[in-house]
Amino acid sequence: MKNKLEKGYTTLKELPRREPSEKSGPQRQMVHYGEDALLPREKLFAQGPGSLSDQELLCLLFGTGTRGKDVFRLAGEVLSLLDTLEPSVLPETLLSVRGIGTAKVALLTAALEFSRRVLCPGRNRIHRPKEILPLIRHYAERKQECLLSLSLNGAHEVMSIRVVSVGLVNRTVVHPREVFADPLTERAAALLVAHNHPSGNLEPSGEDAEVTSRLKQAGDILGIPLLDHIIFTTDAYFSFLEEGLL
Repeated sequence: MKNKLEKGYTTLKELPRREPSEKSGPQRQMVHYGEDALLPREKLFAQGPGSLSDQELLCLLFGTGTRGKDVFRLAGEVLSLLDTLEPSVLPETLLSVRGIGTAKVALLTAALEFSRRVLCPGRNRIHRPKEILPLIRHYAERKQECLLSLSLNGAHEVMSIRVVSVGLVNRTVVHPREVFADPLTERAAALLVAHNHPSGNLEPSGEDAEVTSRLKQAGDILGIPLLDHIIFTTDAYFSFLEEGLL
């Protein structure tokens, strides 16, 4: 059975600064950037939306923070939750964050749903490793490693992208059952995994290689082949497939 095309993925048929107010009373803490840095709104118009980090995008959506918690800190807390939440429990769980009320939760939930409808990930067909990077590069800004799973259908279109784990990617943290749980439920035909290297070094570690081997074996048994493992930064990547390691 053919497994891969050279440097590409086959079809399944072939696969196995702002100062505080001078008013009296409690003051909100504001986000402080460097003197020469742009605030998120200015940055958006000067450099485009793609130049903003996920946290800066949330700052724009929320607009303000709350007493004792500036908008940047609030956005950071919400972002940490978004990496691990299922859409169905999103509103209720976000309301547990101190400083975020129903208005901000409704705004964020609506924005996410609108984005899902207009920019459905299922419209992205993956043929080669480099085509994955635009879908996941925003995770490169995370300070911890995030292991992502991308479920593909029979046409190699991305069905979903999920954060499987946050922290070091090693065999004691990453278990095949966690990686394949959602793809099995979705009846995915194939799987891609990817994780960021906050250090900026794309060289895979021995643990990376071992995790890849275990996931490949599990995928072969479950009938959901692992097509590739991508290590990435904001503008570059390492593909186990392209390097002949898968």
